[in-house]
Amino acid sequence: MDQLDQRAELGEFLRTRRARLRPEDVGLPDYGRHRRVPGLRREELAQLAGVSVAYYTRLEQGHGQNVSAEVLDAIARALRLDGTETEHLNHLASPRPRRQRNRNHRAEQVRPELRTLLDAMDGVPAYLVGRRQDVIGWNRLGAAVFGDFGALPPQERNLVRLVFLDPATVELYMDWECRACEVVSNLRMYAGRHPEDEQLSALVGELSVKNEEFRRLWAAHTVADNKTHGVKRLRHPLVGELHLAFETLALPDDSAQFLVTFHAAAGSPSADALRLLASWSAPSPVAPQEADGDRNVPASGQ
Repeated sequence: MDQLDQRAELGEFLRTRRARLRPEDVGLPDYGRHRRVPGLRREELAQLAGVSVAYYTRLEQGHGQNVSAEVLDAIARALRLDGTETEHLNHLASPRPRRQRNRNHRAEQVRPELRTLLDAMDGVPAYLVGRRQDVIGWNRLGAAVFGDFGALPPQERNLVRLVFLDPATVELYMDWECRACEVVSNLRMYAGRHPEDEQLSALVGELSVKNEEFRRLWAAHTVADNKTHGVKRLRHPLVGELHLAFETLALPDDSAQFLVTFHAAAGSPSADALRLLASWSAPSPVAPQEADGDRNVPASGQ
């Protein structure tokens, strides 16, 4: 499969959102055991959105073309979509220019200044995330906490892949189920914006074959943008439990790249554990690493 089928994605998203609504949620009578489908029927949703059943059915079957913004807004309201879901719906229903295909094949560039910044974050684990949640840069303490990204082939430096296929990463996250939902929801959001991305399609195909839980979460069509801040609870194999606050910072000159930093509360056991890890992680004088065809590893990872 070269790319995700945008029309199929639109239909599946609409069906899953419709299935989660109960008639009483939208002020309709519930006929109980006489209902043969979960959630709302197509005709009920069409009535709520103010469109014909035939029109809505074509849209769910992936045959809608040039859907107006007004119709999409009406359907979003009828489905009780939140802002993120509404944005996703609009991306799925919008035609994609062919030039985006080539753009997503280009190797991602990491500015030298960003590598310097990563190295300068003494005592702060950090990594840089790009398209498809690929890890394209990191500092020494980031590798000490989350795993040695530099020891992996470039195509395996991907947060979603690690969460589902790497046993060490599975053990690392104390709230693994939440982390799994988070990375899949983020990947779904990216897929809505870039269905033509062939590397995304390959990643989804690999994970769908290799991991049943990924298949289940991907089929749920839950979408979410990157969380801007929060706390991660980790179970590190060397220093034990870590509670780290994180901040996700979008780069102003590249909307596809995010700098993620982690820190522990001053005087906490987690802060002591980070200092211990930092003392153990010294610069490794190895050959420059290549990531996605470009040199993406900060100086401390070389």
